[in-house]
Amino acid sequence: MPVPWEALIPFGLLTGMYAVTGTLFNVVKRAENDGKPPRYNLEAWDDMMMERDRRLTGSKRGQTSDPVAPESFATNSVWATKDT
Repeated sequence: MPVPWEALIPFGLLTGMYAVTGTLFNVVKRAENDGKPPRYNLEAWDDMMMERDRRLTGSKRGQTSDPVAPESFATNSVWATKDT
């Protein structure tokens, strides 16, 4: 049975577009997470720790080894904005 070579061009285009889409999606997800793989199945504790890390470092995936929090950490809490 002969192969219809003209059908391979659209097949190659579709395969290429799926590959490009998947690669770009992976690049965007990693860029959002500072080059780290995305997190799945997050619990409330994980959300709280990510919020704390964001307030400490400015990035939701960033972590710091400094044992003392910066001065601004005492006043940039979410609770301070809810009370007013």
